[in-house]
Amino acid sequence: MNTDLSSWLDERAADRATAGLHRDLRPRPPVSASIDLASNDYLGLVHHPEVMEAAIESVRRWGTGSTGSRLVTGTTTEHEELEAELADFVGAEAGLVFASGYAANLGAVTALSGRGSLVVSDAGSHASLVDACRLSRARVEIAPHRDVDAVDRLLSARTEERALVLTDSVFSADGDLAPLAELHRVTRYNGAVLIVDEAHGLGVRGTGGRGLVEEVGLSGAPDLVITATLSKAFAAQGGAVLAGENVRAHLIDTARTFIFDTGLAPAAVGAARAALRLLRAEPEMAGRVLERAADIARIAGVGTPDSAVVSVVLGETHVAHEAAQACRARGLEVGCFRPPSVPEGTSRLRLTARADLTAAEMDTIATVLGEVLAGARGLDAVPA
Repeated sequence: MNTDLSSWLDERAADRATAGLHRDLRPRPPVSASIDLASNDYLGLVHHPEVMEAAIESVRRWGTGSTGSRLVTGTTTEHEELEAELADFVGAEAGLVFASGYAANLGAVTALSGRGSLVVSDAGSHASLVDACRLSRARVEIAPHRDVDAVDRLLSARTEERALVLTDSVFSADGDLAPLAELHRVTRYNGAVLIVDEAHGLGVRGTGGRGLVEEVGLSGAPDLVITATLSKAFAAQGGAVLAGENVRAHLIDTARTFIFDTGLAPAAVGAARAALRLLRAEPEMAGRVLERAADIARIAGVGTPDSAVVSVVLGETHVAHEAAQACRARGLEVGCFRPPSVPEGTSRLRLTARADLTAAEMDTIATVLGEVLAGARGLDAVPA
């Protein structure tokens, strides 16, 4: 038995390196000549002057930190204004802002489930929903990806009085869409509640970027709860739960990641509000994201995506990792998803579109991806 921590850590590090799963932190410069297809800045608002100025103004007004938990000193009028604006945007009664999207999912799931309940989660759900299941103290069942019939069977066979169904609206690795209308139908039929993580849907899907829930006509449904992040289309940080007033009140009293975590910093609140105002003023930004995603998918030789995420599966971890490094060396930042983020044998480049990509940048993307993917797939380079 190896009880020496240092030796155990060295062994685990060696195992990860052998499997191609070692990861490095790469601090990015404030301004880069590289083209960004790796971040989740879908609307390209992180450096927008109005968003940055709003963040600065919030700091001038409220200071650099929220100073405490939301229940003590961490709530400002601006937090409540953001909550109301987000809820209005997606068609919900009320909203509650958390320090991160991860915390929002943990808080919502654990507070709405518990012992004596059932949680059914899609096999492709984000890690935050996976961890929420583990912490829920409920009985947990994992349904095959996008399998509505399996969800129906699990709900109808339960002995528990209460049940939750969890799904991403847009799945982060593949960029595919959840069958929300069908899921809601079986969830309602079985007397359960549907929780939808709109992290990758807001700003991209729906009318003017209002999300997939709005797109399929489920805004304001009393048995549906939306969770969201402010760190993607809204160019800030933080998370939110958007639902009925009674859900908001319940979470304020019971969600541990709300009660015991420091409130969202003022700069993030101000930035998110400004990004939301810009999206309301320019709703066509959401459509431009999907247009650019379709262009990138064509260049990469994969099917037209349903979201900002273009997934290029290359198979083994070392192939995807080397392709990502080759892109980076040519001035193109891309994501590289390897296990445990994706199943074994499906390592990939994850390319994310932005509304503000220029024609010149798209030309460079075509050249770089054409060269790199031809090599990764063992083909001769051909014009994109």
